[in-house]
Amino acid sequence: MKIAIGNDHAGTQYKFNIIKMLEDKGVEVENFGTDTEDSMDYPDTIHPVAEAVESGSADLGIILCGSGNGAAMTANHHKNIRAALCWNKELVALARQHNNANILSIPARYVSNEEALDFVNTFINTDFEGGRHLNRINKIPVCK
Repeated sequence: MKIAIGNDHAGTQYKFNIIKMLEDKGVEVENFGTDTEDSMDYPDTIHPVAEAVESGSADLGIILCGSGNGAAMTANHHKNIRAALCWNKELVALARQHNNANILSIPARYVSNEEALDFVNTFINTDFEGGRHLNRINKIPVCK
């Protein structure tokens, strides 16, 4: 499995911890995020994550910004990207099971590091249920 990850200044420390956890599990990680806490514009690191997932060069993506909203909004402008902003483990599981989310957006200023790691673990280990949900997600894209 290969994960693309991107973050702004608010998510830098969480990103380092997420990368370590994923690499310890044998997951390949491509880091598109900033490695500093200097203020920067989140779209500059989120678009490359969405492009990697969209093209298939990454299986899934993880994005982090202060609220998670700007990152999710940016990623969701890409066709066939389903970025889910999640602030608890149940939402992460449902985003994968019911929505086949392919990018997880984490609100770094509103969850703990431990929660963020748990979210990522849930995200990569939860499968899409398909069935009745497939018809619904097929109706999401409007880009041509």
